[in-house]
Amino acid sequence: MIYRFTLISNEVEDFVREIKIDAEATFYDFHKAILSSCHYEDNQITSFFICNEEWEQTQEILLEDMGTSPADEDLYLMKKTRLSELLEDEKQRLVYVFDPLDNRMFFIELTEISFGKVQAQPVCSRSHGEAPQQTLDVEEFLNKNKENTKPTEDLNEDFYGSESFDNEEFDPEGFEISDGNPYS
Repeated sequence: MIYRFTLISNEVEDFVREIKIDAEATFYDFHKAILSSCHYEDNQITSFFICNEEWEQTQEILLEDMGTSPADEDLYLMKKTRLSELLEDEKQRLVYVFDPLDNRMFFIELTEISFGKVQAQPVCSRSHGEAPQQTLDVEEFLNKNKENTKPTEDLNEDFYGSESFDNEEFDPEGFEISDGNPYS
């Protein structure tokens, strides 16, 4: 049985990859095929996540056991988990986190299952558009984080409260005031 997966990116509009791979291949084989199709280096701790129809992540498949999973939780490793163990239906969704520090990922759908066929090696059967950069450099990372935070010079007196203080509004009974001795 051969699976055909379609990968897209939310960063690069025209990026599409289709990968055909045998259902008995491992998630590690799929990982290597994705890296190859995007010309990425194999130097990140990547993960796959099985998703539901709303792209909510339900099950993680790890590249390496980092020893962080609870003992009662099922642990799936890429090298030990066959695609057919967790994927059996067309339209099944996954994400592949290729840049874990910035939580950047590809969105993947199992678009076709071909029964009665086998395939020795994964093949990138469609490659359109440039892949997003594998990791963000420090400057891009800082710029991305600047966009998500409001600079302090934009904060005005309304954020902290009025500059004027009215002594009549102050209620000293609402505070415990000591003479400075921490043991009294």
